[in-house]
Amino acid sequence: MTDTADVIVLGMGVGGELVAQHVADAGLDVVGIEAALVGGECPYWGCIPTKMMTRAANALAEARRVPHLAGTATVDPDWAPVATRIRVEATDTWDDRVAVERFEEKGGRFVRGTGRLDGPGRVQVGDRTFEARRGVVLATGTRPAIPPLPGLDTVDFWTNHEAVETKELPTSLVVLGGGAVGLELGQVFARFGSKVTIVEQSEGLLPPEEPEAGKLIAGVFGREGIDVRTGVGARSVARTSEGVEVELDGGASVRAARLLVATGRRTDLHPLGVASVGLDADARAVPVDDRLRAADRLWAIGDVTGLGPFTHIAVYQARIATADILGEDAPPADYRALPRVTFTDPEVGAVGLTERKAREEGIDVRVGMSDLRTSSRGWIHKIGNEGFFKLVEDRRRGVLVGATSAGPHGGETLGLIALAVHAQVPVERLRWMIYAYPTFHRGIEDALADLRES
Repeated sequence: MTDTADVIVLGMGVGGELVAQHVADAGLDVVGIEAALVGGECPYWGCIPTKMMTRAANALAEARRVPHLAGTATVDPDWAPVATRIRVEATDTWDDRVAVERFEEKGGRFVRGTGRLDGPGRVQVGDRTFEARRGVVLATGTRPAIPPLPGLDTVDFWTNHEAVETKELPTSLVVLGGGAVGLELGQVFARFGSKVTIVEQSEGLLPPEEPEAGKLIAGVFGREGIDVRTGVGARSVARTSEGVEVELDGGASVRAARLLVATGRRTDLHPLGVASVGLDADARAVPVDDRLRAADRLWAIGDVTGLGPFTHIAVYQARIATADILGEDAPPADYRALPRVTFTDPEVGAVGLTERKAREEGIDVRVGMSDLRTSSRGWIHKIGNEGFFKLVEDRRRGVLVGATSAGPHGGETLGLIALAVHAQVPVERLRWMIYAYPTFHRGIEDALADLRES
């Protein structure tokens, strides 16, 4: 049996849901296909619940900082109560039902199941076949990448899903992976009272970002009692009576009640049937052009494109793909000012190129930095004021090509420099802005001054 529609959206995560709703709003006949929860990773296990957890953990940390701010050295800084239960109900299917109802109210048709491409414009779901008059949007996301670690299949390890869903606090936790997910969750559990060890194979934490960011977080974590092991990989995992034991390179080992695997995300293109439309099923991602076109009558958006595992990338690409499907004008995709934020405390916001990436691209680079602690707002903030601004300038063009904003509210203070990178605002214009006093973002002015002197 073959059914037809104008557009078929395969995968109803944040990006796919947005395309489906907007195309339905335009009056087209849309079929949305999803095997799991509508909305995908972000509202149930990713962005939303994890930031609820970091908010709660940060509130505990702030409470523990009060004695320092009050100048009462005799007060125990750990006086604040430690939570013993985590209650973040992240997988309530009520939201999923509401999302489906909202889509169907717009005229869309929702199909629960696993879809597979079956040639240009065709998708199979079980014994049903759907054919699209305009095309198919592939928005199937990614899954946690599980490393081929000996013994891992013998232990009951966590991914970010299980870590978010748990209601009981483990006494101890080993985190494999020093990227954003591992660091955010590791700090959350440590602040709630778990003894946490983070193991990262690269030489520093947050490997894709500036090395100064990784050093900053490692220092903060060390002072908070988190055991950070960098430049060392895991060799094997074994079950113990208390939980797990992870053997590390060099012969050392770490024991804990729980193991969290946070070693990245991956997609498997074989089950998606991409070979039926002429794409390489062994590729790491689906290649797309600047209109998100992947093949004849096929668009791809979100994590599956490999251009950034971020909700805001999926939303950005969804808007461009929707415009292309509807024949509307829209700027082509441009990732030069791709922002990203790691929601640790301090937060690490970054946009565009790192210094190393810029140099690798042959850019004549100037770098400017400022220490947030020496700013007026940093002095006022006192404990918890660690952070910095780092600006990466293309010396020849006189514009920023990248920047990092690390510190309290680092993701928010990133906004100004993200705009500067996106709009290619001349550095001289930035120097002559009026920066509100006393704010954290005024540290950008200090970094600009350092840039001029470098």
